[in-house]
Amino acid sequence: MSAESECLALLKARDPDRHLATLYLPAGERRAVAAIYAFNAEVARIPALAREPEAGAIRLRWWRDALVGGEDNGSHPVASELRRAIGEHGLPMAAFERYLEARLFDLYADPMPDVATLEGYCGETASVLLQLACMVCGTRDAADACGHGGVAQACAYLARAAGAHRAAGRCYIPPDMLLQAGLNAGSWQEEAPDGRHLAAVGRLTEMSRHHLRIAAGAIARLARVRRAPFLPLAAVQPLLRRTEKAGLALFREMPDISPLRRNWAVASAALTGLRFA
Repeated sequence: MSAESECLALLKARDPDRHLATLYLPAGERRAVAAIYAFNAEVARIPALAREPEAGAIRLRWWRDALVGGEDNGSHPVASELRRAIGEHGLPMAAFERYLEARLFDLYADPMPDVATLEGYCGETASVLLQLACMVCGTRDAADACGHGGVAQACAYLARAAGAHRAAGRCYIPPDMLLQAGLNAGSWQEEAPDGRHLAAVGRLTEMSRHHLRIAAGAIARLARVRRAPFLPLAAVQPLLRRTEKAGLALFREMPDISPLRRNWAVASAALTGLRFA
């Protein structure tokens, strides 16, 4: 299997939203964007693989060194493909360094301090991925679409994973959102999930929809041929609805949308010029 095929296979297994959206790109762009998203899929699972934060930090440093100096000697297909994409498309290493720095937060059980920090975290992770995809696809003047679109996407994923994060002792919901729901960091973690917990997750879904509306307006101002990098956002609304429908069950099992629903959402967005908000 080629390195490109391995990246696509990894995405299909771990990040079906971005995998499906990537398939709609021209072949020349698909390879580089798939490498960017496969890199994200590899890094995102580090907290689950590393028993201690220090071990996770070592893995993050390995990725930085692999991209800067090629220390994997070609043995890691995702790293090799990503270095190729960086070289061919002039992608800035500073963006990957900011991304890796933001991912340090995932290694610890520290609570999210405030909404501004949450938006910054989303911006340096999901928004940066959109920015890099836009660079590959030649989509310019899309800072607002990338910024707000990434926050919308990340908040939708965080809302969906709220139960899993709680089980792991993590909380990405800022204190003011918890307080509005009648909770604090302690009661979020220690008390049995109830309507207050759902209300707190609801704050994340509201935040996601707010940023998605702004992103949709910014995307609509782009030429239609320049909107393809934003196809991963097509799954945000269906995922938010599924998360809300799950109710307290989301604290027992992470909700998801069906492959058919995901395919329909992305195909519809592609046909309508990304009118998904």
